[in-house]
Amino acid sequence: MPSHKLIIVALIFGFFFAFSPLAAQADNGDWLYELEYTADGLTFPAAAEGVEINGETIELTVTGGKKVVVIEPGLKLIKANGRTALYHIKDAAGATPNHLRRIPLWLSILPPLIAIGLALIFKEVLISLFAGVWVGAFLAGGLRFEGFLGIIKSLLATADHYILDALNDGGHLSVILFSLLIGGMVAIISRNGGMAGVVQRMTKYATTPKSAQVITWVLGVAIFFDDYANTLIVGNTMRSVTDRFKISREKLAYIVDSTAAPVASIAFITTWIGAELGYIGDASEGTAALADLTPYAIFLESLKYSFYPILTLAFILMLVLMQRDYGPMLKAEKRARETGLVKAADEGADEVGETEDLTPVKGAPLRARNAVIPVVTVIIMTIVGLLDTGLASVYDGLANPPGSDGWGATWAAMDGGFFTKLGEVIGSADSYVALLWASISGVVMAVILSVSQGIMNMEQTMGSLTSGFKAMFSAIMILTLAWALAITTEELHTATFLVDLLGDSLNPYFLPPIIFILSALISFSTGSSWSTMAILYPIAIPLTAAVAAGAGWDLDATQGLLYNVISIVLAASVLGDHCSPISDTTILSSLASDCNHIDHVSTQLPYALTVGVVALVLGFLASVLGGGWVLCMLLMLVGMAVLYGVVRWRGQVVL
Repeated sequence: MPSHKLIIVALIFGFFFAFSPLAAQADNGDWLYELEYTADGLTFPAAAEGVEINGETIELTVTGGKKVVVIEPGLKLIKANGRTALYHIKDAAGATPNHLRRIPLWLSILPPLIAIGLALIFKEVLISLFAGVWVGAFLAGGLRFEGFLGIIKSLLATADHYILDALNDGGHLSVILFSLLIGGMVAIISRNGGMAGVVQRMTKYATTPKSAQVITWVLGVAIFFDDYANTLIVGNTMRSVTDRFKISREKLAYIVDSTAAPVASIAFITTWIGAELGYIGDASEGTAALADLTPYAIFLESLKYSFYPILTLAFILMLVLMQRDYGPMLKAEKRARETGLVKAADEGADEVGETEDLTPVKGAPLRARNAVIPVVTVIIMTIVGLLDTGLASVYDGLANPPGSDGWGATWAAMDGGFFTKLGEVIGSADSYVALLWASISGVVMAVILSVSQGIMNMEQTMGSLTSGFKAMFSAIMILTLAWALAITTEELHTATFLVDLLGDSLNPYFLPPIIFILSALISFSTGSSWSTMAILYPIAIPLTAAVAAGAGWDLDATQGLLYNVISIVLAASVLGDHCSPISDTTILSSLASDCNHIDHVSTQLPYALTVGVVALVLGFLASVLGGGWVLCMLLMLVGMAVLYGVVRWRGQVVL
């Protein structure tokens, strides 16, 4: 890092560490009640009512005119008497006033903002994410300096708590292993000549930059069942093809990223559907307007309001077919066409692409089947894994299970039509297990094809496999730090701050745009659309029903508004994901496309925001005009026309 950048970073951190204790002290009043923490526990005044700690309702014991609860030390989000505050509690041994410190909730937004800001300014992702985690550790530790030792303790906690916890998660480890195995498979099929054979075959269809991008878009839509699999397969498969036609890696990463999550979020049968239905079902309980409706039926009805995902897919196709781009993407495309540099020449050390030599070995036959067969194996095994784990889960949950746990018997015992059953099976599946089965199967198939044909011996094949692992290492580091940062935002209740910040504007017609902005902000700040849905659905659905009832709306009108809000939480969380440099899917898209991560984010951001603004307006109009399938389809066409006009107006032709 250049010296002037180091000075800027030092000033930022110096200002933060100097200012934050003063901010805590200035905002560390009684907070309407005189809270105390001693060896007896946390003490509230007698007037405290409706006390919740970290989201759980707490029963208080009345002692000496005050209310007491025994509680473990740590970071606690405390709600009482309609107010919310974040407190850090230290061990009460030898109790002093410093054992209870209020942390202003607005400080919770600083870790992701620092990480995102430093990444965009300096284009150095690893140090930026680490800085964000370090700041989060300092805040979560109670803003305690204890001399210089407090800052050092925060640094140590970054490693022994946040990074370690990010890795000590089955889902995260599955993603890491899946990514490593896919990287290894791609390395093998590159070295055995299979990828070169695919490029050779694709040349018959991908004869121009336009047709190459259309094929990439089609593959991105076709592999709809999982966004991780979509991103890694399409990016790795099409990279050589798009390079041949001097298409920038930024454009490839954009197409890969912006087809993966949008199509996975709205397709009927995907790895997302289980989480989506679970969130919707739990949040809809007790809502009169959604009574007697299954979560799947609610999800299907909400699809008519899915403006952002659908318009994103259409917008990509417009850019490709019209051969126009604007903003940073235009510069990237012109660079690639005019100079042949598909990647920026000044990429830093945080590049998340491959660095190993993956050209075909000497004398390797360029047979497309050596790449196609392993990739198809991954796709088929993912589907098989989803069906197997899904049917096993459904069988365990049946009230009257059949005598056999076979696929046929379990399917026959389920209620509903074909698509209802299929949706339930995929929704109940363990997608991580399915992806692991798929990736290891793809690697085994690639090894067999390479060795059996004498293209490479076993030693060369294993060497290619480890080269593929090495190519993924930088991205794995970024993913790990992004997950660690997400842990800090969860501990600091960043989402609660954002909800409280925008939670006072409660006009029924303005709920969709308010929730859209809130969902996008939470997803952008946390880097996770799934966690955004988990946070917002339990809040947005009851809130919408209550606000509509308070405004005198009937059940039908309330139901339409609820469908809109349900769709908006999902769509806007995908938008925030697309804009966030700390999102795991955005990082994986950079990885699969071998594109500098910050270059990908900066070129995708204007496009995502363009579609996001149009989707925001259309969601608002859909509520004002009454909703319904016909109206929403008309609004969708209007949105496409507006986006077409934007491309014609702002875009410049790149041939």
